[in-house]
Amino acid sequence: MLAAARKDLLLERLRIDGRIVAKEIAAELGLSEDSIRRDLRELDSLGLAVRVYGGALPASPAVADYASRVTVAPESKRRVAAAAAALIEPGATVILDGGTTTLAMVDALPRAFHGTVITHSPTIAAALIDHEADVFLIGGRLFKHSAVACGAAAIEAANRISADLLFLGVTGIHPTAGLTTGDADEAAMKRALASRAADTYVLGSEEKFGTASRYGVLSFDQVAGVITDTPANDPTARELTEAGVNVIHAG
Repeated sequence: MLAAARKDLLLERLRIDGRIVAKEIAAELGLSEDSIRRDLRELDSLGLAVRVYGGALPASPAVADYASRVTVAPESKRRVAAAAAALIEPGATVILDGGTTTLAMVDALPRAFHGTVITHSPTIAAALIDHEADVFLIGGRLFKHSAVACGAAAIEAANRISADLLFLGVTGIHPTAGLTTGDADEAAMKRALASRAADTYVLGSEEKFGTASRYGVLSFDQVAGVITDTPANDPTARELTEAGVNVIHAG
């Protein structure tokens, strides 16, 4: 089998099965594990897969830059955002993580909401100007790829706040990889925010389900639920539900 055909097959298996075990696929194709690992390295370098111990997982398309992500699955994000906003009680203090789904939450949040919103995203803070809620903006080094503050100063500021809810954005939601994102500093900031909220809900628009990125954020047992509009019979949604994860289906 030619290398190009092997890679197409590996991508198809990732799409269908949600993971590849190098040893198993090598035995199936009658090839060496080294050949499969080499193919997986090349797919990883192209951003089409994420190599993990023993194989690979589907790469998330949500690691693109902020401007590009605005155009990805907008209807899915609106449905997830509406379901998330419905969880916010009047007077609550909430943390909105950065990202395009949390930005959609601003549109879903009533302008007359009387509560407090904390965010490390200047984009989200600016979108809240016409809302009645009090808005606190966490500062720090601007990670331009995601338009959020990260780094030591931002984490230090985050450690001084507390909130009822955090709505967390990630780029990958995978049964074995957990909740992941594409940057180590951003992952650390997300963990810091989660440590300051009584409950954390993950925003899971359709393009993130069944995919993974390079850096782990949290495990599923550290969050109160995953909000998604992915159908209940979706393989990833079903596997998460069977594992005891609270999957909240939007719309």
